[in-house]
Amino acid sequence: MSERRRTLPLYLGGFLGPFGGAVLAVLIPELRDAFDATTDQVALAIPAYLVPFAALQVVSGTLGERIGRRRAVRAAYLVYAAALLGSAAAPTIGVFLAARAVQGAANAFTSPLLLAGLADAVPPGRRARAVGTFAGVQAGGLSMAPLLGGLAAEISWRMAFVLPAAVALALMWLPPDDPPAEAGEPRLISFRSVLTKPMALLCIAGFAGYLGMAGLAFLVSLRADDAFSLGATGRGLLLAVFGAAGLLFGNAGGRGAERLGPARAASIAAVGCAAAIAPLGVVPSSAAMALLWFTAGAVSALLWAGLNTIAVEAVPANRSGAVSLFAACKFSGTAVAPLLWVPVYDSAPGVAFAAAGVVLLAIVPLAPAAARPR
Repeated sequence: MSERRRTLPLYLGGFLGPFGGAVLAVLIPELRDAFDATTDQVALAIPAYLVPFAALQVVSGTLGERIGRRRAVRAAYLVYAAALLGSAAAPTIGVFLAARAVQGAANAFTSPLLLAGLADAVPPGRRARAVGTFAGVQAGGLSMAPLLGGLAAEISWRMAFVLPAAVALALMWLPPDDPPAEAGEPRLISFRSVLTKPMALLCIAGFAGYLGMAGLAFLVSLRADDAFSLGATGRGLLLAVFGAAGLLFGNAGGRGAERLGPARAASIAAVGCAAAIAPLGVVPSSAAMALLWFTAGAVSALLWAGLNTIAVEAVPANRSGAVSLFAACKFSGTAVAPLLWVPVYDSAPGVAFAAAGVVLLAIVPLAPAAARPR
């Protein structure tokens, strides 16, 4: 099988996971009417998906390696599709929330195993490019979910769940390959293999990246409303440019990480991202804010190409375990961001964004310290 045919289903799976998580945002009015629920009740579907998704990734990669990537991903896609269909058929908001939780848990067993499989499917010299493209595709899933979900909802909100379920069932038959066996000996996969000092430093870097940038969408939205009185559509378009930039520049970010080396690329990109994030609280117009947010998304393609490449190379014997633990730490940064930044923003918006930029600079020394000798 050619490399393109092996990797295309992995990229499609990388798009599907974030899409399934982000599609809810555009469907809140329809779901509110369908279940006769409040906005707060429907909004619970977001943490219902994200909490099991993030928490299970601490161990999902290691468990997937033990079970076997092909078997684990096939089972996860089946559960993911069943949960999507359960969401579409849910008679009450309680059943809908439970289905969303199952969907998030299933995605915890697809994303890290797909990325690990991608790293094994391409030559080491092109690994950073593939990893960067994968990150860009995931950003595309996040940014395109509201648009595609809204188009599906023009027919019925249930279609926004039925159609991804059909894609998941198709991808079930195209899982990533298991890693090659060495010397005919069984592979002993241990969670302890990822509990190393370089992995700890890498996880701190990922946490800083999401705390200081990827998890700031809510703060950008607040600032756009408070300073420029943008409506819901305007704020949605503003937020979408970050993911769109990641999609556009994902492959370029991977190429940059190949040329510079993943650690150096991540350090340089952290400085660029900090420079784009820090002024967001003081810019004079919504256009300037959109330009900076787009720039942050574009430069983040280089940042995540570097850090994700370090992750997939950190523990070759348990590649999926390292990737999933790193992802869990990244998403914990998103969870902490509102708790940390909202009180600062309420006192001084400019200080909140400047402090987020300073947090990003922590990646500069962490990335080289976490990188494995190549």
